[in-house]
Order: sequence, then structure tokens, then C-alpha cells
Amino acid sequence: METENRVVNATRTIAAPAETVFELIADPRRQPEWDGNDNLVEVIKGDRIRAAGEVFAMRTTKGNHRDNLIVDFEEGRRIAWRPGNEGEAPAGHEWRWEVEALEDGRSRVAHTYDWTGLTDEARMPRARATGEPQLRASLDRLATLAESLA
Repeated sequence: METENRVVNATRTIAAPAETVFELIADPRRQPEWDGNDNLVEVIKGDRIRAAGEVFAMRTTKGNHRDNLIVDFEEGRRIAWRPGNEGEAPAGHEWRWEVEALEDGRSRVAHTYDWTGLTDEARMPRARATGEPQLRASLDRLATLAESLA
């Protein structure tokens, strides 16, 4: 029996400073611009993320309200959040971004989707459909946006 891989990764070098890239990721208002899943419409609440424990809310293309709990944060380097239904605990999956400054003014960006803790059967089809191509699409859109600002 094959074991299902519930952790998906993608990495890309972006021709923009790490600070520029991180600002785009840490500002929920910018996320619909680079979301490779084409799942986000707008921020409902939340400003630029500054610490673990903060929550920002997004409206999805299906009209759902998702609260996103920041579970890991290091300014300029790392941010991770776990989404859940409005006012509820996170559903058991996590989006993680790690940004590394390179010597030449570029940055290496790693994007991970981890759904090892997801138990909600209604969310499983979407989780299974989120693979390296979707993460790569987010990285590519993020690169285009960051490089236009650099």
C-alpha cells in the first residue's frame, strides 16, 4: 500500500531582495495577487503580520471566510499560518514560507504545504489537489511581483 505524501514543497530563486519578497508574503492584502491556487479574493481583516499568534482573515473565491492563525514567524525570514473556518480552530493544514537572502541581492524562497494534521474529509479533495505545480505557481507569481518592485 502506498503512503500518501501530505507535505508538498517548492523552491525558487527570485531576482529581488529578501525584504521585498517577505513584505509581499507578510501583508495579507497582497496575497490575492500572488496566490497560485486562485483561491483568494480579498483580505477581510488583518494588517501586515508582525508576530506568531496574530490572525488574519481572507475571503475565498467560493465566498468562504478563512481565519489564518500565524504559528511561526521570524521577521524577514519565515512565516507560517494555519487556516480554519471563521471563529474556529485551524483545520489541520499549514502554509509555510521561508525566505533566504542571497549575496547578489536575490533571494531563495521555499514554499511548503503540510496537511499531515488535516482530518476534515470535506477538505481532503482540495488538499490532495494542491501539489508542487500550485506551489510553483505561487512562487512564480510572487517572483513576477517582487521583481517588478525591485
